[in-house]
Amino acid sequence: MFKSFFPQPKWFFLSAIAWALACAFLWYSYGTEIGTSLGFEFAPPDAGPVIGLSYFWTPSFIWFYIYYFTTSAVFAAIWYRIDPHPWFRWSVLVSIFILFSTYYSVQVSVAINHWRRPFFDEIQSALSGSGDVTKEELYSLLLVFFSIVTVAVTVAVITRFIVSHYIFRWRTAMNNYYMSKWQQVRHIEGASQRVQEDTMRFAGIMESLGVSMVDSIMTLFAFLPLLWSLSSHITELPIVGVIPAPLVTAAIFWALFGTVLLSVVGIKLPGLEFRNQRVEAAYRKELVYGEDHADRAQPPTVAELFDNVRKNYFRLYFNYMYFNVARYSYLNADGVYAVIILIPTIVAGKISLGIFQQIVSAFGQVSSSFQYLVNSWTTIVELLSIHKRLRTFEAAIKNEPLPDIDAEFLARIDSTVDPMTTDIDIEKP
Repeated sequence: MFKSFFPQPKWFFLSAIAWALACAFLWYSYGTEIGTSLGFEFAPPDAGPVIGLSYFWTPSFIWFYIYYFTTSAVFAAIWYRIDPHPWFRWSVLVSIFILFSTYYSVQVSVAINHWRRPFFDEIQSALSGSGDVTKEELYSLLLVFFSIVTVAVTVAVITRFIVSHYIFRWRTAMNNYYMSKWQQVRHIEGASQRVQEDTMRFAGIMESLGVSMVDSIMTLFAFLPLLWSLSSHITELPIVGVIPAPLVTAAIFWALFGTVLLSVVGIKLPGLEFRNQRVEAAYRKELVYGEDHADRAQPPTVAELFDNVRKNYFRLYFNYMYFNVARYSYLNADGVYAVIILIPTIVAGKISLGIFQQIVSAFGQVSSSFQYLVNSWTTIVELLSIHKRLRTFEAAIKNEPLPDIDAEFLARIDSTVDPMTTDIDIEKP
């Protein structure tokens, strides 16, 4: 799955994580000092946020662009020297671009968050009837919003287009790799399905799941400092009272609670999804044989195979029932959680409508990022089941023992092979 597309996947990803952490540490620890020594003039820490498109062209942003692409180019050059993989341009260089465009999209959300305070403060002032706010001022702020949204749409469209091509190249690499090893894997149950359908589904899930994960990480980097600064407006939290960094603490607690809850409740789902793919494959394969052989797909055999399909689906429905009870209860409570923790501050009259909107927006971004596993759990379950199936290919290619469930399947069909033929004549679930 990964070797076909990335150079030495294990060491590549470990080195990428280490390099990213080192670069992030250098940026947050000494980035301003290095930039200043290079001639950049940064705004003082107590300066207010820049509102509008000029937010993306401040000296700090220009310095970040230079820093990001310089460190990325060094990392790519080192790996190209180590292993000039055939898919290097897509797996490494395009990954660097996708990371940057995702970060840029997150910064667009930050720019909109900065815009919320002046706009909703103006709304609050206008609703008070003071007469200090004109229509032109509100229209002007709305034009600023639409200009930021235009950037957001443009970046999102370009990113989605590139990611779609990126994922299909990954699928192409997997397809080419598995087909080059076809003689070693053709005996595996549902081999054709695993090469065609499972690689397609793996690529499709990675497109949505991978981008979401990167977006969540980038959102945390962008919004955590903002949420930390907004915590200064919070007087206390319900029940626990006054604590350091209340908004950040509340977001981490809520996300951890949801993640642990759904992980425990949904622990059986990956195995059931995997077995579901197997029984569906066995049923479909018998029907395909029945198209060419009159003695295949007989009613008793088909009934038995479909009964296995029915039993596994009913198990899935039951397990998803109590999983969805926990999941939907949590997600509905999440919609009002930010408001609940702000009630003491609202009652104390310590924040304006603009700050309230800014806090709710930033809290939602951070909380959603921390809840990545919660929001993606059903998709992760499907990905894990596909990963299990493709891992069987990896085991066959490397001449390793097959997973227990596939070894059991092959042991069963060995006893049903006609000794006068070289092909398997019947498949049992």
